[in-house]
Amino acid sequence: MTGPSPANQPSLTRVDWSSIPAPVDDGAAAHLTGARLPDLALPSTTGGTVRLADLAGWGVLYFYPMTGRPDQPLPEGWDMIPGARGCTPQSCAFRDHAAELAEAGVAALYGISTQDTAWQREAAERLHLPFPLLSDAGLHLTRALNLPVMEVGGHRLIRRLTLITRDGVVQQVFYPVFPPDRNAGDVLDWLRRR
Repeated sequence: MTGPSPANQPSLTRVDWSSIPAPVDDGAAAHLTGARLPDLALPSTTGGTVRLADLAGWGVLYFYPMTGRPDQPLPEGWDMIPGARGCTPQSCAFRDHAAELAEAGVAALYGISTQDTAWQREAAERLHLPFPLLSDAGLHLTRALNLPVMEVGGHRLIRRLTLITRDGVVQQVFYPVFPPDRNAGDVLDWLRRR
């Protein structure tokens, strides 16, 4: 899991997270600790599919609502939806910590949303992500794991959460995730303490 040097990575404007409403823990992810990943194959931005049930060793799956695109407006009121804002900062933080996560034993790192693979591929390339994004556009994984969701602009989006798995079984759940750009560091701290 290596990526471009920091000089080649897109820079991000710092977000004042105090001006964004924080999500609350509504208990919608409490059932996930100990859950086995279902035998589903999700399309990957690097081509082909990834079968999550086959993940061996430590894995990190971070779920995010949606990435925006520079040429497309975000849904109206996006910044004021608790937990919506921050998909790009979260992905960039995982990008920036990818090598450290690998050193901590993570064999598989994936970002997952309900956006289609073409939309995700644009984000993965623009952000220089050294790991694939996986599409659950059909909501098969979302339904199988009963993931927390929100409806925005007629689209069903996964609420931001992160799962640490070992051999396909969820060991740790981060939910809600806020601020998003700190999530990768929190995951790394948990792995180093285990």
